Amino acid sequence: MRPAVVLGLAVVLTASGCTWVHMAPGASAVRVIPAGAAPTGCVERGEVAVSVKGKVGFYERNPLRVREELETLARNEGPGLQANTLQPLDEPHDGEQRFAAYRCGA
Repeated sequence: MRPAVVLGLAVVLTASGCTWVHMAPGASAVRVIPAGAAPTGCVERGEVAVSVKGKVGFYERNPLRVREELETLARNEGPGLQANTLQPLDEPHDGEQRFAAYRCGA
């Protein structure tokens, strides 16, 4: 094999195991609840749309890792909206997902 092909494969395989998204300060206090009916006793604070790479070249990334990164990105947006709860509005599709943001509790 050519060195460029080997290097390209190594980069793709290495990148597939990496988490590219890190939690921002304050985002750990934002929880993600299952999709469904809007939570009771909460005030809607808006919507969050997030996206990550679902593919790296021809390589499909692990769907669970993509989902985790989408949730982390959405949680990172929560404090800016004064939201402490997020709820997915749809399933991830092509590395994109939307969440409803809520302020729940006192």
